[in-house]
Amino acid sequence: MQAENRNYLGAVVKSFNSQETESTRLEIHTNYEESLELPKFNMVTIAEATNNFSHSNKIGEGGFGPVYKGKLSDGLEIAVKRLSESSRQGLNEFKNEVMLIAKLQHRNLVRLLGCCIQGEERLLIYEYMPNGSLDSLIFGNSRINFFVWRRRFDIIVGIARGILYLHRDSRLRIIHRDLKASNVLLDSEMNPKISDFGMARAFGADQQLAKTKMVVGTYGYMSPEYTIDGIFSIKSDVFSFGVLVLEIVSGKRNRQFNHPNHGLNLLGHAWKLWSEGKAFGVIDPVMEDSFPMSEVLRCIQVGLLCVQRCPEDRPTMSSVLLMLDNESAMLPQPKQPGFYTERSPDDTEFSLPGTQSTTNKMTVTVLDGR
Repeated sequence: MQAENRNYLGAVVKSFNSQETESTRLEIHTNYEESLELPKFNMVTIAEATNNFSHSNKIGEGGFGPVYKGKLSDGLEIAVKRLSESSRQGLNEFKNEVMLIAKLQHRNLVRLLGCCIQGEERLLIYEYMPNGSLDSLIFGNSRINFFVWRRRFDIIVGIARGILYLHRDSRLRIIHRDLKASNVLLDSEMNPKISDFGMARAFGADQQLAKTKMVVGTYGYMSPEYTIDGIFSIKSDVFSFGVLVLEIVSGKRNRQFNHPNHGLNLLGHAWKLWSEGKAFGVIDPVMEDSFPMSEVLRCIQVGLLCVQRCPEDRPTMSSVLLMLDNESAMLPQPKQPGFYTERSPDDTEFSLPGTQSTTNKMTVTVLDGR
């Protein structure tokens, strides 16, 4: 069997090398005309680490393609993102992610270890996150391990620190554009790490916002100005962060939220309860009996401030961290959130002209006509 595997790997590599032409070689460089120093992995090494990309090693699937768990010969566990042939945006995402995340270093960002470019194959190699995604922790079978408030609060703060680094402290000013629960991974100590920078964009020092004809992101997390007008800024990420906060506190998805008395989504439900002075009703009922109510309510208020309809009303991430860290600080009252209105029971998704709706975990693309 081992001999067969070696023969198979040799045939694969030989095939890759024969296909590699000038048109398929990927030139990777930054906008600052700097050479990108990123470790290159051999295809044989990655194939061996993932057991030839076996189904049993597959741990996820995204717009980029499948993700596999692997183990290198030195014992290091890795996660391998493999560009899918059917991925519409895959090659652009690959280039974008390599150029951006290779320059980012923060404890709350997933670390890119290297890449593999061989023939038509495009692979990204990351540090492996043993506790999976925040999505599975909040909404999946492991939710029982998420009942402690302190863990939830630490994850909220960790995500906020990671976004602040992207917006203010990194070498490049980055707008992520696809912040969601499935793009937050958890290491062995439950530290959150923001991942998936395929849709991210770098801003100049003086640039405040940008407009695009190709809106990419995930319903339930995208801000109104981005979804409708294609305008994105740091406040777009702030909106997505606010959705995350409310999902972490409540244990409920924004878009799949259902209530017997109204058709509001989670944002609308939280806003309704806040306006009625009943914000405690947002709290996940599986949380432990004893927790600091004032801290939880502060997080709900911060979440509502972040999802306000007008981007000018939303705080920056530096302000968010100050509000989370300082219990004595007076917080402003939140205004009406974006995308909170009632819907009919059958209308679980909103749609726009030319939009392809997908499930919560998928990336969507909106193309405006010329």
